[in-house]
Amino acid sequence: MTFSFARKLAAEALGTGFLLATVVGSGIMAETLAGGNVALALLGNTIATGAILAVLILIFGPVSGAHFNPAVTLAFLIRREIGARDAAVYVLVQIAAGLAGVLVAHAMFGEPAFAASATARTGVGQWTGEFVAAFGLVSTILGTVRFRPDATPYAVGLFITAGYWFTSSTSFANPAVTVARSLTDTFSGIMPAHAPGFILAQLAGAAAATLIFRWLLREG
Repeated sequence: MTFSFARKLAAEALGTGFLLATVVGSGIMAETLAGGNVALALLGNTIATGAILAVLILIFGPVSGAHFNPAVTLAFLIRREIGARDAAVYVLVQIAAGLAGVLVAHAMFGEPAFAASATARTGVGQWTGEFVAAFGLVSTILGTVRFRPDATPYAVGLFITAGYWFTSSTSFANPAVTVARSLTDTFSGIMPAHAPGFILAQLAGAAAATLIFRWLLREG
C-alpha cells in the first residue's frame, strides 16, 4: 500500500509526539513513585520507553518508516532511500512533534508548558555514550531491516532499553528527543546548553553506522 506524503508526515508526528510524551511522562511518574531511588526511577523510565518504541514502530512503520528521529532520517538520506527535501520536512515535523509531546506530558502531570532543564549532561564520556547509542540504534535498524524486518520494532525497543543502562548518557540517540528534553525540567531533561554536543555526537554515530553497514551488508 502506498501512502501520501501528508499521511507519512502525520505518522511521523503522531509517533514522535507519543514517544516524547512517554519519555517525559514516565520520567515524571517514575521519579514521583521511586521515593528518591534514582535507579528505580530510571528503570521505570526505561521500560516505558522501550515498550512504546516497539508499539509505535509496529503502528507507523508501514506508513512512514517510523523514523521519529533525525539521526535515522539522516541514515536513510545517506542510503538514498529518502530525498533531501522530504528528509528536511521529516526532521522539522519530528522536532515540532517532540515539543508537542513534551507539552502533553507536562499538561498531564501539572507541569509548566515548557521549562529549560537544569540537568547537566555533558563531557567526553557522555558524548561518547551518545555516539555509541546512535551508532547502535542505526546498526540495529539497518541489520534487522535487511535480515529480519518483522523483528525491527522489537529490536529497536530492546536496544534502547539496554542503551539506557549501558551508555553513560542513558541513550538519547535522537536529536529531536534531545531538543524536546531540553525544555522539560523534570527527570528526563538535559540543559539546553548541553544539547548541541549530544546532537553532534548522535549525527556522527548515525552517519558512521550507515557507512560501515553499507560495506558490511554489501554482497560479494
